[in-house]
Amino acid sequence: MKPNNITRLLDSRSIPYTAFELPAEKLGALETARLLNVPEEQVFKTIVVTREAKGKPILAVVPGTSEVDLKALAKAVNEKKLILPTERDAERLTGLQAGGISPLALINKGFQVVLDEDARLFDEIHISGGQRGLNILLPVEALIQLTGAQVAPICRAA
Repeated sequence: MKPNNITRLLDSRSIPYTAFELPAEKLGALETARLLNVPEEQVFKTIVVTREAKGKPILAVVPGTSEVDLKALAKAVNEKKLILPTERDAERLTGLQAGGISPLALINKGFQVVLDEDARLFDEIHISGGQRGLNILLPVEALIQLTGAQVAPICRAA
């Protein structure tokens, strides 16, 4: 596997991680969990959420077994209303392909990151490596520190 911006960032900060290569098609978090043979709730997906008012989109990072609860997320970020964009809009807003959207690929790009509190049930979680076919297992605390993520209850069972 060749390094990408995310693996270079993690290496430069001496953050321990494990990179997993997967098929390069768009895989959901649950398919990823099955391929890696890990608990589904430990594989997190990044959902792009836009604000009704102006402002950068939010990256909601939630367990693969759950969906973003827009009301709970709006409360966490102090917004009246949030909107779930189409997959195409999410790709346009982030510059990344669906299936490869990662908060680590969007550091310093102005996105607000909100991580579901269930992440704290694990020492490490799996997230996208910023491109299809790359999954990264890294410590939850490292993800929070790198992205400046706010931790809040933002999901509901799918």
